[in-house]
Amino acid sequence: MAKIVVGLSGGVDSSVAALLLKRAGHEVIGVFMKNWEEKDENGVCTSETDWADVRSVCEKIDIPYYAVNFVREYYDRVFSYFLEEYKKGRTPNPDVLCNREIKFRAFLDFAMTLGADAIATGHFCRLGEDAQGRKTLLRGIDPAKDQSYFLYMLGQQALSKAVFPVGGMTKAEVRQTARAAGLVTSGKKDSTGVCFIGERRFKPFLQQFLPAQPGVMQTPEGKVVGRHEGLMYYTLGQRRGLGIGGAGTGERWFVLQKDMEHNVLVVAQGADHPLLYSSTALGSGLTWISGEAPGMSFDCTCKYRYRQPDQPVHVELYGDGQVIVTAREPQRAVTPGQSMVFYQGDCCLGGAVCDNVVDAGECG
Repeated sequence: MAKIVVGLSGGVDSSVAALLLKRAGHEVIGVFMKNWEEKDENGVCTSETDWADVRSVCEKIDIPYYAVNFVREYYDRVFSYFLEEYKKGRTPNPDVLCNREIKFRAFLDFAMTLGADAIATGHFCRLGEDAQGRKTLLRGIDPAKDQSYFLYMLGQQALSKAVFPVGGMTKAEVRQTARAAGLVTSGKKDSTGVCFIGERRFKPFLQQFLPAQPGVMQTPEGKVVGRHEGLMYYTLGQRRGLGIGGAGTGERWFVLQKDMEHNVLVVAQGADHPLLYSSTALGSGLTWISGEAPGMSFDCTCKYRYRQPDQPVHVELYGDGQVIVTAREPQRAVTPGQSMVFYQGDCCLGGAVCDNVVDAGECG
């Protein structure tokens, strides 16, 4: 049996991961990662609550546990990137970077100092192996909870040391297992959003780190219809929080573009405005699970954001880690800064970060 260090978040998924490994006869050690130091809007330090739940779970299933502080590593490797992306007017996905830099790098390194054979997390995904003996990353069994999208930056070194015990379970089965075992986390609410923001309002949080630069909202034709509070607060396709009500046609307003040079937020009425759609996206920072691309040009499916159904696309590689992704059907609100993740069936191939899009009308 193996010595496995489990990353425990204080949630039900990682708790059940530890429980299953313990039942399988492995030597299991629980480790709680503290990545952010701050109280929420109610003055509560959520990491302290999570740490208490981790201790309870570990004592219940009778495994040793540690807490490790990765606050500096998280700020340097993840949060600084998050701020830089917002300065550029992009909408980053820091959770993807957190998995590569913290959970499967800093945490993995720490686990190796404990003499671990492998690390485990509560991610809903599975591992396989290709014909060359390389690790493959597969979707979790529960389609509503699959988290392979967030792990596309991992490579062979990380996956060769990874275990995902709950990837073959549904969320309902995970909760039932936790309840049956009497774990305190069995009914705990799933965490949502970026970990360092949590349930707080986004604008006040971001204002602590970046100065806002208010400007005008205008239509594609140049008509000024309101003022924005700072381009960093908005993302493409957004309809809430624009503050311009039902003026004009009475339809809802949506964010179409962010003009960084002139500090203008371009908006229009109607959820299906042509400027919201694009067929071709340009990306960079390509990473492949296997260590290499399937080819310089190939067909697959793509998720342009986490909850999106797979979209048939054609992928062409060029330059150094750059890619052109052309969708079979125009895609709505493809957003610079977000991850484009590629799949062949259940297998996650890898992905890239979207840099720019080509208007659907220009794609022929």
